[in-house]
Amino acid sequence: MGVSPEGTKPPGDEMRPEYDFRAMRGVVRGKYAAAYRERLRIVRLANDVGAAFKDEAAVNEALREYLRNLRAAETPA
Repeated sequence: MGVSPEGTKPPGDEMRPEYDFRAMRGVVRGKYAAAYRERLRIVRLANDVGAAFKDEAAVNEALREYLRNLRAAETPA
């Protein structure tokens, strides 16, 4: 939020003008962005695949079942 043309601050803007984050030492823009993206792991499903599932929980359960079957097939009998 910036300063309005009239020079007044928008409602709810609690930042004081004396806060200059560019002058602060040790501040790095996006310092944790890569780690956040790594944990986030968004996967987009094709429309036809997504239509086969009721919700996110159903997709996760199907993938867990697939992984259990995959591990069972890899285990020597």
